[in-house]
Amino acid sequence: MSLLPVLQDVFVPDGDEARRWAEEELSKPAYEAAKPTWFDELWRAIGEFFANLFSNGNASGVAPLAIVVIVLILLAAVVVALVVWGRPRSSRTVRRSGQLLGERDDRSAAQLRADAERAARDGDWDAAVALRFRAIARGLLERDLIDPAPGATAQAISREAAIAFRAEVEPLHEAATAFDRVRYLRIPADESDYRTIAALDERLGALRPEAVPA
Repeated sequence: MSLLPVLQDVFVPDGDEARRWAEEELSKPAYEAAKPTWFDELWRAIGEFFANLFSNGNASGVAPLAIVVIVLILLAAVVVALVVWGRPRSSRTVRRSGQLLGERDDRSAAQLRADAERAARDGDWDAAVALRFRAIARGLLERDLIDPAPGATAQAISREAAIAFRAEVEPLHEAATAFDRVRYLRIPADESDYRTIAALDERLGALRPEAVPA
């Protein structure tokens, strides 16, 4: 059986058509992602520069001092590039905002303490207790001593804080319980509850952590 009829049905593109097909194929995302970045190109250029610089034909013609200067300049450029483009975002800025104990609250620990003191002066012990425990949680976040999951409860925060302050395990648990009583059970707080939590807040601020979770 002759293959000539079959071969005659095969479409063979001309030069322009073949070039268009190739351009369309190379424009696909898979090929774009495989392209080296500018940083890859820079690093390769640096490697080629050193290879040419220290080759047998060029090494003898370059003064040692010039080599040292060039190396230092290139190293400085690489370090600057890594710092500027490779630096991770600060996590503290992210954790300062967003949810805190079931509510959106962007106040700092100092602001929460001040608001708690104002509530205490007004005799609003429920608000004072809730605000002062929030101040404890925010202060631990600002010191990078806890990293609670989104929606973490007061008890979860107290357990995580107890890792860094083992001597305060029971006071932390009691403070979280007082917060839960006021916040969820609607059981009124009194001045003693607030003073106990405020004293805990002050102790934690003065203590050095025993261990910091990774």
